[in-house]
Amino acid sequence: MGSIIDGKAIAAALRQSIAADVAQLKVTGTVPGLAVVLVGEDPASRVYVSMKEKACAAAGIYSAEHKLPVETTEAQLLALIDELNRDRRIDGILVQLPLPKQINESKVLEAISPAKDVDGFHPYNVGRLVTGNPLFQPCTPYGVMKMLEATGVELAGKEVVVVGRSNIVGKPVALMCLAQHATVTLCHSRTHDLPAKVRQADVVIAAVGRPEMIRGEWIKPGAVVIDVGVNRVGDNKLVGDVEFEAAKERASAITPVPGGVGPMTITMLLYNTVESAKRRAHG
Repeated sequence: MGSIIDGKAIAAALRQSIAADVAQLKVTGTVPGLAVVLVGEDPASRVYVSMKEKACAAAGIYSAEHKLPVETTEAQLLALIDELNRDRRIDGILVQLPLPKQINESKVLEAISPAKDVDGFHPYNVGRLVTGNPLFQPCTPYGVMKMLEATGVELAGKEVVVVGRSNIVGKPVALMCLAQHATVTLCHSRTHDLPAKVRQADVVIAAVGRPEMIRGEWIKPGAVVIDVGVNRVGDNKLVGDVEFEAAKERASAITPVPGGVGPMTITMLLYNTVESAKRRAHG
């Protein structure tokens, strides 16, 4: 029976450390600042932005919210980003996705200064991640790495199978594991004989966005399972990408859904913002 990797507890410990760093920065006259830009009324985005605001307040981070109407033009949004790039109080800029259809997402993400790109999505930061010299690492995969570290998982020489190839989770987490000297296989929905690939894994990272696609019987006994997926099924029940109950019987450690990777994402956003503020403080 696998032990449960408690994302809430790991996130809470990290947030304590982040708050201590913020207090230390304030002593030297630097207040970390995060600007969050929300365009439109997407309900999930509104909830997420509100969670970010509360997390910033709890950590002592200055939070500037910019809530724009759904009809905002691309030019107006780009003008705001330009303003935030030049604002000395702001260490991190986060534009909440998705954006309304009249706005080109790529153009907006590329307009954010790489030095304030706390989401880690700018091509400059992606390039630095690929070459093994990251500045900002994307929050969810970075959270996965912190969870593995907190659980005492040594990745060097291990077989890691990542299921899902998104730019937000799958690709970056594969690169991060590679940087820790793991042997990484990146799989996706068109991979031939996915069960065979998963059965070889010492660590499985599931980020494919399909409810319980990875069956418990595929898990190698003793493997560590990190489930990034959050899927609503039936009467609003949340499940991951892994068949949790069956996988738990075989894994040595496994993340639940909810309460696993979820709490880590906003935590790593705060972490990246504070790291940016430290760079500003040290000139």
